[in-house]
Amino acid sequence: MKLDKGITDRIEKLQDKYATMGQDMESYLDGLLYSDPLNYWDYIHTDTLLSLQTPRTDFPDEQIFIMYHQITELYFRLSLLEMEQIGDNGKIVLDNGEFKGWNEKLDVKFFIARLNRINKYFESLTQSFEIMVQGMEKRQFLRFRMALLPASGFQSAQYRMLEICATSFNNIVDKNHRDKFSGAITDSSIEEMFNYSYWKQGAVETKTGQKTLTLKQFEKKYSKQLVALAKKYRTKNLSVKFRQLSDKDQNNEELKNQLRQLDINININWPLAHYKSAVRYLQNTEDDVPATGGTNWQKYLPPRFQQRIFYPELWSEKEIENWGKAWVDSVIEKK
Repeated sequence: MKLDKGITDRIEKLQDKYATMGQDMESYLDGLLYSDPLNYWDYIHTDTLLSLQTPRTDFPDEQIFIMYHQITELYFRLSLLEMEQIGDNGKIVLDNGEFKGWNEKLDVKFFIARLNRINKYFESLTQSFEIMVQGMEKRQFLRFRMALLPASGFQSAQYRMLEICATSFNNIVDKNHRDKFSGAITDSSIEEMFNYSYWKQGAVETKTGQKTLTLKQFEKKYSKQLVALAKKYRTKNLSVKFRQLSDKDQNNEELKNQLRQLDINININWPLAHYKSAVRYLQNTEDDVPATGGTNWQKYLPPRFQQRIFYPELWSEKEIENWGKAWVDSVIEKK
């Protein structure tokens, strides 16, 4: 049987590839001959994936709760992969699809495309959060949640990583302490700023003002990792990458719109989807029910209290002043 030119060309490329690595191509071809064909369930690890739900109670809706949060973490991971590509300057791919290397200067089209992906991920998350708002019986939720103490969605490290990769760290500092950190950001200032992260203020006991066990657990497990990530992304977070672009590229309306939408998706739509869920499950006519981690969700979730904005230079003073307010008001009116 005569091999066509397309196959012989590929064999020659394989020979070059393995020769460059100092490897014997024939051994790899033998491995291909003996290996079993790939199937979907092994590649996706379906059986393993479906075994990762371990409810603490017999309430059926707890599995819905677990699976949705697992899906959320996967979307967070997708977003972090996109931010990593932007931070590492962008991948250059040749017309024939072959990987060439990494560009030293970030291409604005690449920047826009990756931001668009992240926004799609968060829009999908926010829209699907109706599962948490309407998809569980309130009676079941209020019972099985007591078996989850002190675990809380507050302890999602990937969400903190997204914030760190999205903006300069001073924008993540609690609004009452930001003025202390107006100078250049250094590794040492990041360590100091970390102590004033806005989210720490949302994990205090509502009655005593002391750190919750939820926060203590989280800090013990992730503080060093998050500080290290903040130092790594000090010079390559999305805000820095934007400022490194030429004036022409910084004025690209599509790019600015994608950054503004990312600000809205992460800092308004996503926390307020949680707020809407908390209003349904934890707020009543008498006393508000505390979150599983004891966090003061009433002050922590609404963006207008936090004033957390990744790209303040892209918003007007009025827009910043009214940050998220219209959304919160609409939720309260519908309650």
